[in-house]
Amino acid sequence: MAEEKPYTEAVSSGQYVKKTGLDGKYDNVRRFWEDAVTRLMLRRHLVHLVDEKKRKLKRLKVMDLGCGSGDGIDILMHTTAKDPGIYEFEINLIDDSLLDKYVGIDINDDLLAQARELYGDNEKMSFHKSDFSEGLPFADEAFDIYLTSYGTFSHNHDETTIKLLADIAQSADNGALVVMDWLGRYSYEWRDLWNESPDDETFMDYRISYIYPPEERATADIASFPLRLVCKKEAQGMIKKASALGGVEIKLLRLFDRSIFVGRHMETAEYNKYAPAIRTIVNSLLEPNCRTDLEGLTVDFVPLEGHDKINEFFNKFSQCWNALVRHTVEMLAFYPDLPQNAEALIAENTFYPQPLRESILLMHRVISISGDLPGDARANIIEPQLAYSLRKLEMELQNGLGVAHGMCAIAEIVK
Repeated sequence: MAEEKPYTEAVSSGQYVKKTGLDGKYDNVRRFWEDAVTRLMLRRHLVHLVDEKKRKLKRLKVMDLGCGSGDGIDILMHTTAKDPGIYEFEINLIDDSLLDKYVGIDINDDLLAQARELYGDNEKMSFHKSDFSEGLPFADEAFDIYLTSYGTFSHNHDETTIKLLADIAQSADNGALVVMDWLGRYSYEWRDLWNESPDDETFMDYRISYIYPPEERATADIASFPLRLVCKKEAQGMIKKASALGGVEIKLLRLFDRSIFVGRHMETAEYNKYAPAIRTIVNSLLEPNCRTDLEGLTVDFVPLEGHDKINEFFNKFSQCWNALVRHTVEMLAFYPDLPQNAEALIAENTFYPQPLRESILLMHRVISISGDLPGDARANIIEPQLAYSLRKLEMELQNGLGVAHGMCAIAEIVK
């Protein structure tokens, strides 16, 4: 398949190793933003499933479609049961004793080899090479979670995805969760492609060019492959058609966007010359003992004629994003002479939505109490909290339109 060579190149580059930091596949944004958003959006529905399993004295079976090097199991096994208070320990919702089996499916031998190297010692976990576009693997066995992550469904034509979802609906038991993951049609990363008709299947020519340093991207021999771009209406349509085809209700529980301004191709600007390199800066916010030029976080959104609803979203979201950055920069500049009443910071801005108001007030409290702490409080306390506050804006100001790198859906099988 066309997709095999690019992912093999990515593994060979060394950028797909399981590390965190300023670069690579598993950079700070991946760990502390993208994975975290997926877990937080999934948690409520996963809690219900886990509670049902415990009540029935059963354990969980998980199928990870397009597992890569085991990315899905990382997401599931590190989803916490709740946000712990400051005196509590984090407790993962699913521990090894609750896991019956995990089956990872992928088409790429190199990624599967990496997965087996990482998880091969766990007898509950197995990894298999299969092209699930040719049918659902292990279709005669019911799993409790059918998981995809990071654009897996974008490798398919809609007909394949609909058939796969219908097969899942027929194979799964009542209450099983299905997590679907595409690339968003209206991500600002590929603004140049917005004019493609949403009435047709739109595939972009995707290049994993972000694994190369900027100075090498223009000359590197980078393989490309087609990936499907999906919006809210299209995702809903595929789920509805799959329900009809399978004769089983696939109940949509949640749609959400992930990585609105921090997607990987914000760095390359290959598909939008106006895209600012935000991911690099947010990686710096989340890096220990590293101070960041916060001015570089602002986004000058450039609308595209003919997309009123999408432009309206991005105009509001970018202004909220920029307002939070601006207020944080001003508070740092005026420290320690901050207004004692934090409400004064937003009193004149009555049109600020509640998530923005809450984030500004939180940054005020953090800056107020952190300034006299030992060590580099700005690098290790204030800047990470700014990243989390920007993440909060992404999670609370969106409505799953397909305006981010990731377009995700969570559904339940109802029988």
